[in-house]
Amino acid sequence: MSELVQYQLEFVINTSPKVLYSRLSSPAGLSEWFADDVNVRGEVFTFIWEDSEEKAKIIAKKENVFIKFQWISKSDEKAFLEFRIQSEELTGDVSLVITDYAESEERTDAIDLWEKQIAYLKHTLGILN
Repeated sequence: MSELVQYQLEFVINTSPKVLYSRLSSPAGLSEWFADDVNVRGEVFTFIWEDSEEKAKIIAKKENVFIKFQWISKSDEKAFLEFRIQSEELTGDVSLVITDYAESEERTDAIDLWEKQIAYLKHTLGILN
C-alpha cells in the first residue's frame, strides 16, 4: 500500500451556508448525495455504500462553517475528511472546500469521484451546473 496524500478541492455551490451545512453534517443530508445510507451513534457516523461501510468520528465542527471527520478504519491516523464552507462577502458566492486523502496512484480517480458526487449534491439542491 502506498502513502496517503492530502488534496483539496473547491466547488462553487450557490446556496445558503445553513442549507449546505445540513447536507454535510446530518445522516439524512449525507445519504442524499454522499452515501447510500448513513447512520449515527453519538459522534460516530457509519457510511454505507452497496457492500461496504466506513466509520468516521466527528473531530471538529462549527455550525454552517465546517465539519471534520476522522476515518476510524484507515491505517493512516492523520487521514481525515473535511467539508469547509466559504462565503465571499462581496459577491455572495458560497463554495465548498473538501480536504481528503487518497493513495498517490488513486488520487485522480478520487478527484473524479468527488466531481461526480458534488454534481449529485448540486442536483439534490436544485442547482443547475
